[in-house]
Amino acid sequence: MEYLDFELPIKELQEQYEKACEIGADNEVDVSETCDQIEKKLIETKKDIYKNLTSWQRVQMSRHPSRPYTLDYIRAICGDSFLELHGDRNFKDDKAMVGGLGKIGDQSYMFIGQQKGYNTKTRQFRNFGMANPEGYRKALRLMKSAEKFEIPVVCFIDTPGAYPGLEAEERGQGEAIARNILEMTRLKVPIIVVIIGEGASGGALGIGVGDKVLMLENTWYSVISPESCSSILWRSWEYKEQAAEALKLTANDMKKQKLIDKIVREPIGGAHSNREKTYTTVSNEITKAFAELNNLSPKELVDKRMDKYSQMGVYKS
Repeated sequence: MEYLDFELPIKELQEQYEKACEIGADNEVDVSETCDQIEKKLIETKKDIYKNLTSWQRVQMSRHPSRPYTLDYIRAICGDSFLELHGDRNFKDDKAMVGGLGKIGDQSYMFIGQQKGYNTKTRQFRNFGMANPEGYRKALRLMKSAEKFEIPVVCFIDTPGAYPGLEAEERGQGEAIARNILEMTRLKVPIIVVIIGEGASGGALGIGVGDKVLMLENTWYSVISPESCSSILWRSWEYKEQAAEALKLTANDMKKQKLIDKIVREPIGGAHSNREKTYTTVSNEITKAFAELNNLSPKELVDKRMDKYSQMGVYKS
């Protein structure tokens, strides 16, 4: 188990608890009272730390190396029913963007999302979750297939941004993202978006237009990362914490601004602390969201989606 800087008090108590239990077992001594006291303090410390997280700490939580990624959610939710689909039918298959058909219960969905890696090799293979234009074009191809067969779309967002390389720009990165946003606004099937980690810039927006946008508690959604914002405004990454606070990028901030529809609560300690509970919660939320959208006609879906996004950013003095 890896711990972030602000989680070190939890690590110390966890180690004390394990050591006390180990001593009791090795020496056949009753240490149950001591273990209970440490466990009680551990629970209180966890509650105190996780209910008072700063914006920057939530950014750190969203990047936790043990946090589940898109394929973890899809495989846990769909089991053996998931069939991954590849390629944009134009250039190549982008490994940073994954998608395919799967089922939750008896209902089929088209799942799409950015995928990060777990170690150096897989991170390079997945390009750190940063999709190229062909990734967004693959996503659009899958959405259009879903529309053709009247299958709802579920998008998992977890990216530090679209790939900013020269070759990506040469192949039309901006156009690919803009095309996706346009086509998603008028897609005639329900779209459910779930932000499961980082939601950065146009890389997130390229698959982020939805009838229902759900955001896990310890995630962020913004036009720019705190580090990049800090480097632009202060010419240094040292002010990333202030930038995170100023950007208003947390789930609570997004809900207050009416940019998302619902915050999905995570287990104490984050999504990685109890993966099975997190998978079940996300699966249930997707099912609930689809139930709300299922009875709407294609025209009603598009009209409501257009109205929703047209109202964003409107300000009355």
